[in-house]
Amino acid sequence: MRGIHTMKACSIATIAGATLAMTIAQSSYGQSRQIPAPVQSKTVIIHDATIHTVSGKTIANGYVSFANGVITDIGEGQPPQTDGAILRDAAGLHVYPGLIAADTNLGLTETGAVDVTHDFDEFGNFTPEARAVIAINPDSELLPVARANGILTALTNPSGGLVSGRCSIIRLDGWTWEDLAINDNAGLVVNWPRTDPFGGRRFFRRRSNPEDFKKQLEKNLLEIEKLFDESLAYAQAKEADAELETDLRFEAMRPFVLGEKSIFVHASSTGQIESAVAWAQRRGLKIIIVGGTQADRVTSLLVEYDIPVIIGGLHRLPGARHADYDEAFKLPLNLHEAGVRFCLASGAGAAHERNLNHVAATSAAYGLDRDVALKSVTLYAAEILGIGETHGSIETGKAATLIVTSGDPLEITTDVILAFIDGREIDLGNRHKALYEKYREKYRQLGLID
Repeated sequence: MRGIHTMKACSIATIAGATLAMTIAQSSYGQSRQIPAPVQSKTVIIHDATIHTVSGKTIANGYVSFANGVITDIGEGQPPQTDGAILRDAAGLHVYPGLIAADTNLGLTETGAVDVTHDFDEFGNFTPEARAVIAINPDSELLPVARANGILTALTNPSGGLVSGRCSIIRLDGWTWEDLAINDNAGLVVNWPRTDPFGGRRFFRRRSNPEDFKKQLEKNLLEIEKLFDESLAYAQAKEADAELETDLRFEAMRPFVLGEKSIFVHASSTGQIESAVAWAQRRGLKIIIVGGTQADRVTSLLVEYDIPVIIGGLHRLPGARHADYDEAFKLPLNLHEAGVRFCLASGAGAAHERNLNHVAATSAAYGLDRDVALKSVTLYAAEILGIGETHGSIETGKAATLIVTSGDPLEITTDVILAFIDGREIDLGNRHKALYEKYREKYRQLGLID
């Protein structure tokens, strides 16, 4: 009898736990209430604004017009008359290109507390066939949160294992993942093995047995080599028109092993970066370093081979007890002065991508020229991600993906007033704003505020 009662208690607890988890998951993974914008149907002209082109001069009293999702004209003074155009008076306001988040999990996760909202990690060490874009939830609550702070474009990554899969560049508005996709196969994500047996930082170093660590490192590197060797052999056989049975894993690897597309190598320490660069040069691969915590220690190497760096955030602790407190904050300045191409990522996780512009502001506060800091989250990011011809600046012929703000987007007091993605005016509401208004109303009803 006691056994039966125990089993009943366990079953009830299990069912209750499962029910609670499902309830949390449903509320956590709820759909965004914002309605995606329709395709642009009329010419839009924003006038009497300060136009920050980023790639060229700033126009103090100018206009920008766009039609069919593309910028058609930029100028000073009053815009030419266009029949049927929608005129948006932006007197006293500023126009900037939309910000670009260069290293995110946006659309692939909703909350860290609920596993069922995690679509960024596949089982296994090598999953190059995994494509991030098809797992994106276009109704994620985190997309409108990021949009409201001016972030309109993002690189979203799979993670986990050594070769995680293929990342995608997305616009942050659309009904389906197909609507969101700008480049659904933007690059291959490789997590370079840790080369430091102690790892970690400051007081939290994980001590490893040096021999065991060396064996594991050699094993990981050999497995990466094997995958790339086999993939290259497959790609060469395919080019020679050999009759091969299609292998999805090797098929996914083809443009990367042939040096046609970039590989996003996540590497932070000096040893990781040096090892990854040597590997890429030996194999003739195109790589981009992501993370780059110690990239300023190997600048000559990065400049020599023209390898760009996506800095994985600045708001972190120094890497060692003896390091300067502002070690991370000065990393963009150090790379810029050395001639390394770079851009900035938030490094804060999908829920906090909205803080990307404040990361750029930190780099400006610690010596980086303010115009360069702005470029690090617009034009430089677009160029490194391979979309510089269509995004990252306000130029005729580029996508009309831009924001209208009350001031400098690097200032925390600045508000985004309007946002356009491919000429479509975007709803800037989000869950944060809705809850803000809800609780303001609560305190109005209590007579505590007007």
